[in-house]
Order: sequence, then structure tokens, then C-alpha cells
Amino acid sequence: MKWHSLSLVSFLLITWFTKPLPVQAQNDKDDILRIRNRYNAALKNYDDKLSLSFMTDGILTTISNGTLIQGKENLREYIKSKSASKMYWVRTPAEIEVNVELGLGWEAGTWKGYTPESEQKSVTGGKYSAQWVKVGGVWKINSELFVKLE
Repeated sequence: MKWHSLSLVSFLLITWFTKPLPVQAQNDKDDILRIRNRYNAALKNYDDKLSLSFMTDGILTTISNGTLIQGKENLREYIKSKSASKMYWVRTPAEIEVNVELGLGWEAGTWKGYTPESEQKSVTGGKYSAQWVKVGGVWKINSELFVKLE
């Protein structure tokens, strides 16, 4: 009986201390944050081709006035139609969560809109959320929702 209890305790301790740490989830969060930073830089540089490369073809984007834009090509056309305004946006994540098994990620935070003339002062802003999907080992934005609060 004593040997059985000791074996059970040993097994539980070994199992506890050899549990894999959620390293993959942290790496995925870091990947999403890195992509978000590259995306922000692309927006600031008005590089539409690069910024759209971070999205799935079927992206769903709800812009701050509530209009839903479906698909990367429609989003490209919308951006092209607004190119004279020269506004760029910066998204600042407050939270990122990842489900590694499902290849899904959640991001939420604040967004600010800037013009070249506004320098460091935003002219608009609010809250946003984004759904990420892992496609071929690469994280892509699958949907975004923007709510104007400023």
C-alpha cells in the first residue's frame, strides 16, 4: 500500500512538472502582434498592397460608420476610392488570445486615425476587434470591426 501511494505521488509530480508549457500560444500571440505592427507601418506608408496582404481573401470589414465591406477586392476598391483623403490608421492591441488547436485568434484594442497634417494628434478613433485565422502556417486577418468613439 505504501509503495502504491508513493508511485501515485511520483507519477502525479512527474506529470505536473513535465506538462508542456503553452509556448506555442505565446509564439502565436507574438506572431500576431508582429504582423499587426507591420500592418500599421504599411498603413502609415500608404502601402495598400502590403496592408491587404495581411488579410484573407474573404475578409469582412465593418468600418466605423457601420458599413460592411466583404472581400479583399471590395476593400481594395473602397480604399482606392478614398485615396485622396490621405488618412492612415494605427491599431493598438489591448488583448490578443489564441486557440492553437483551432487556428483562431482574437484581438481587441483601440484605433486612431491620422492625417499627415495632424502629425502626432489623432483626428478620429475608437475601439476595434479582429478575428485572425492561421492559413498555411501564417496568421491572417479574417474580420475586423471598428467603432468610432472619438
